[in-house]
Amino acid sequence: MKPTSFGATGAAMEAPVPLELILATREDMIADARRIIDAAREQGIVLRLIGGLAVRFHCETLDFCERDHGDIDLVGHRRDANRLATLFAGLGLEENVHVRLATGGRQLQFAREGRHRKEWARYGQHYDDHVDVFLDTFKMDHAIDLTDRLDPEGYTITVSDVLLTKLQMANLNEKDERDIFTLLQDLELGTADDPGAVDVPYLARLCARDWGLFHDVESNLAFLRARLDVYDLGPAERDRVRTNLARLEGAIQAEPKSRAWRLRARVGTRRPWHDTVEEQD
Repeated sequence: MKPTSFGATGAAMEAPVPLELILATREDMIADARRIIDAAREQGIVLRLIGGLAVRFHCETLDFCERDHGDIDLVGHRRDANRLATLFAGLGLEENVHVRLATGGRQLQFAREGRHRKEWARYGQHYDDHVDVFLDTFKMDHAIDLTDRLDPEGYTITVSDVLLTKLQMANLNEKDERDIFTLLQDLELGTADDPGAVDVPYLARLCARDWGLFHDVESNLAFLRARLDVYDLGPAERDRVRTNLARLEGAIQAEPKSRAWRLRARVGTRRPWHDTVEEQD
């Protein structure tokens, strides 16, 4: 299901949105995300950031990774769904029960009247602040099971999963490209889920089990290599990103594929291999 977004996205803009307004809104969202995760932690509930704000948490080169964000995306456990509703109610956000019903309990959404309505009035609608919560599985173009990957520490899912949730998209937009380049210039490529390092074998194993995921990730790596020169990166940063793209591509191609993968590969794109998602952050 397409997450509802707020902030710089939404209605057509009448004028360019000032950078200071985007940054102020983003800082409010980061503070909100921390507050929500801390409140959940106090109650023994696991919540972790996912999406663009998760990338921002790991960003070192701020002048490159700064961008507007549509909403706060989190992931938690399905077993905590009712406790999450109580938690968010205590934080002043009301559940949109239609999302829980429409997704079969796989996703929750909470909203409150937007606090930036006056500031954003000239540029577009900003009626509600939304928080989307995926439960156990991040499901967009592809389904990524995070049930056993929500570390009790920190504020985001692992950086390996942050990168994967971006690379799995069938249609990247400029924000997604910038997020991926941010991760590949600021993080190390490793062989385990160490802090600040992408677990390359983990990504390769997932792609080796699912041809559809492999196809979209591999296609995106090639597409990003061609798009790299569009972005304002220094020579050293550009070389680092290009090297990391090649390392990821090589590892994913070299990983032994399952029999099911090989059978599905014969069908290829003659049959749908991913879900269609209209908009992602």
